[in-house]
Amino acid sequence: MLFAMSRNPEEPVYNRIEEARSTLGFTRQELADKVGVHYQTIGYLEREEYSPSLVLALRIAKALNQEVIELFSLTPLKKGR
Repeated sequence: MLFAMSRNPEEPVYNRIEEARSTLGFTRQELADKVGVHYQTIGYLEREEYSPSLVLALRIAKALNQEVIELFSLTPLKKGR
């Protein structure tokens, strides 16, 4: 069985990226431009199909004016805080 190196199928990373992005009125493209990734990467992250690197998580938190702990968790997050 092959696993992509950037994924960790045993421990997903849950997030509130879409909620925070929408609150600020950013499109996926705008957020992607701010953090230096392709807009599809933002979609993968929002759907929790991909876990971000620490550097990317920090960039996303900064771009969304949030603390990392407010956006990312190893346990499921309640949407809408």
